[in-house]
Amino acid sequence: QVQLIESGGGSVQTGGSLRLSCLASGDTHSVNLMGWFRRTPGKEREPVAVTSVWDDITYAESVKGRFTISREKSKNILYLQLSDLKPEDAAMYYCAASRSYGTCMPMRDYCYNYWGPGTQVTVSS
Repeated sequence: QVQLIESGGGSVQTGGSLRLSCLASGDTHSVNLMGWFRRTPGKEREPVAVTSVWDDITYAESVKGRFTISREKSKNILYLQLSDLKPEDAAMYYCAASRSYGTCMPMRDYCYNYWGPGTQVTVSS
């Protein structure tokens, strides 16, 4: 089993920045994929950015060039740097981890076995 906990959410103005962190614990050696998803009320959870343990990275088109995903592997920490934030970026952001790689599409939430409780990002105009 893997446990995930997010931190770093908050309220910023349009154009501002935040860095989200996700600390993984437990059987982290089994993890091949990690990523960030987000959800707003009335919408399905959507992928933001995902990465593999071999450093393959995929971003949603809506955040490409503004957000950066990275890992501090020795400490089992996943980061998401959010820059040039827009009101439409406001959401609950979730960290996810998966044992899968090459057997499913990494931008689909069904690939992920483990989820954190989320951290809220609010963007004011």
